[in-house]
Amino acid sequence: MTGRLIEPAPPTSSAAPRRGLPRLVVGGRDLTVQAAFVALIVLLAGTAALTSDTFLTQANITNLLKQMVTTGLLSFGMLVVILTGGIDLSVGSVVAFSGIITAGLVSGLPIPVAMLVGLAAGIGVGLVNGTLVARFGLAPFVVTLAALTTVRGLAFVYSEVPIAPEDPGFLTLGTAMAGPLPLSTLIMLAVFLAGGVFLSRTPAGRSIVAIGGNAETVRLAGINVRRHVVLAYTVSGACAGLAGIILTSRVGIAQPSVGVAFELDAIAACVIGGASLAGGRGSARATFGGVVVLALINNLLNLYGVQAFWQQVLKGLIIIAVILVQRTNRVRS
Repeated sequence: MTGRLIEPAPPTSSAAPRRGLPRLVVGGRDLTVQAAFVALIVLLAGTAALTSDTFLTQANITNLLKQMVTTGLLSFGMLVVILTGGIDLSVGSVVAFSGIITAGLVSGLPIPVAMLVGLAAGIGVGLVNGTLVARFGLAPFVVTLAALTTVRGLAFVYSEVPIAPEDPGFLTLGTAMAGPLPLSTLIMLAVFLAGGVFLSRTPAGRSIVAIGGNAETVRLAGINVRRHVVLAYTVSGACAGLAGIILTSRVGIAQPSVGVAFELDAIAACVIGGASLAGGRGSARATFGGVVVLALINNLLNLYGVQAFWQQVLKGLIIIAVILVQRTNRVRS
């Protein structure tokens, strides 16, 4: 008896096919998102180069690299907090507080000591924020909003007038070049590289990411959730303190009023980089891409002479648009 070869029917699925761009995932990484980032950066840079004669000048590129340092440092600290499902609205005030403390101490203390005190001020604010959120169960929005006003007030208490540090050694930090790149930019890149390793390769970093996904599951796994939440806010405070020191060194003056709405830039960079404000999703690499995109947008608007308040409007609209896109993608998934 001769038999027939019966070919198996193709597998069927009751799920509706997903619509949208095809996704290429290699080694757990979504290359579609990375390609979109690169395309957006190339588009912005190409538009700037074609529409402005000054964009590709060495002076403008150097200025762009220096200006993105403050946003970059704040964005990484903000990312760590957002990964836990929280938010830190106090980072702009911490920039002013740490900067003016450092500027005031430079004339009487060695520069490294003055900088350490300014950095410690930022760390202290982050530690208090984290403790109030983790130990007492207060809402991150309320805690950091209160810190925003409190720390801003402390900056004015320390000095109601701007302080201009005159020590050339301190001013070198924000103005010196290390080859083709500003020294401050290299510091920011080092923070992102170390931060990326911390979030993806260390138990503490992975725990911070997991807390944003499901804090109760992390707690049942035997991980101290409170301690890691405090750590996240402390990292944010440290990044804000460092940003304040570098900003003061770059502009040569510390003002208690500086840093207003800096938290908006940091949140915008994180959201552009794909971080979820609900927590549990985001990466240092993608956030850095968000920082670059935001810096190019700001630079373009400045070259076109767009007024500052319209720039704030645009940043707010960008945050809303990206959140809507993220929500749409989650629904489709």
